[in-house]
Amino acid sequence: MGGPADPPEGTPEGGPGGGGGSDDEYRSVVFDESFVRAARLQEFSAQERITDHAPAVRRTPALRRGLTRQAVILVVMIVLAFGTAIYMGIRSPYRTTQVARHTEPLRMTVIPLAPSGKVPGADSTAELYRHSPAAQFHIAADGIALPTIRRTAHFSDSQVVTALTTAKDYLVDSSLDPDVLKGATQRPVRQLVDPQQLDQFDQSFDKPAADGRHAATGWLVRFDPAEAALADDHIRVTGTLHVAETDADTLEVTSDHTFVYALRPVDKPDAAASLFTVRRELHFRFDRDDLRNHQAELMVSYLQAGPLSCSTDSATHLHPLLAGRRATQDGPAGTDPYATGSATALCGALAPSAQPSV
Repeated sequence: MGGPADPPEGTPEGGPGGGGGSDDEYRSVVFDESFVRAARLQEFSAQERITDHAPAVRRTPALRRGLTRQAVILVVMIVLAFGTAIYMGIRSPYRTTQVARHTEPLRMTVIPLAPSGKVPGADSTAELYRHSPAAQFHIAADGIALPTIRRTAHFSDSQVVTALTTAKDYLVDSSLDPDVLKGATQRPVRQLVDPQQLDQFDQSFDKPAADGRHAATGWLVRFDPAEAALADDHIRVTGTLHVAETDADTLEVTSDHTFVYALRPVDKPDAAASLFTVRRELHFRFDRDDLRNHQAELMVSYLQAGPLSCSTDSATHLHPLLAGRRATQDGPAGTDPYATGSATALCGALAPSAQPSV
């Protein structure tokens, strides 16, 4: 019989005090029916998980099509900034702009120098040079030396070098090229002339005239091919080159050189040779287009040459007096000083010291 505190039917099997002493600690835990019903487990099907419940990962909202107002403003500001930069670059007061300038025609002077007596000659050209003022001159292009190169306020070292080398190339092609000297071609010289002067250049060879504008010998040195030929290719040369900036867009180069040629008669290759002297002073002008194109504008050409007869026409070719010959006594060709557009004929005397003492 059970004790007074036990249920009438006795202690349940496995209950506290009924042989299950180890479960006495859970005696105070009581679950009512509502709690049990709420705590029942339910597993959702796959379809239920898709349709009835929010996904574990939240979707990001789709991007709006088109540009936002901030993006449009940013694009407009960038366009305005670029436009302003381009405008300021064009209108900048510090930007150097080249003003188009009309090229003036070349002004030229050709002065024959007449000998006072018979032109000296010798069989050996070396002997001729040795007994003349040209004994210490350099040979050919070596006598056309460039000065010390210094940049100017508006032109770099390389631009100054370009101006000087172009002037030197012109002197070499127009004074030392054998084909040019014998009148076979003028193309190497023409290629170095500013395009705006080409009409004057071409007219000087098509219709040469002693008018101070259209003498072929104002552009280059050439001998009458029917009279004289080089006796020695080693032409003697001396002189100077000077460069200066005249304005922000212009360089000017002045050349002053003396060329001494040994000549013989064309039809007598065994005849005695004689010396012929040409003094050339040229003024070149270079704008930035000329420097880029390796061309030059010629402003002034001043040439003295002898021995020549004063009455000889020197506009087309130079007609040297060769060994043993004398100048005519009729003086320079007559010129009408009242005729506009023509130059007054000039003639000088070739000093005896300018000839070899042989």
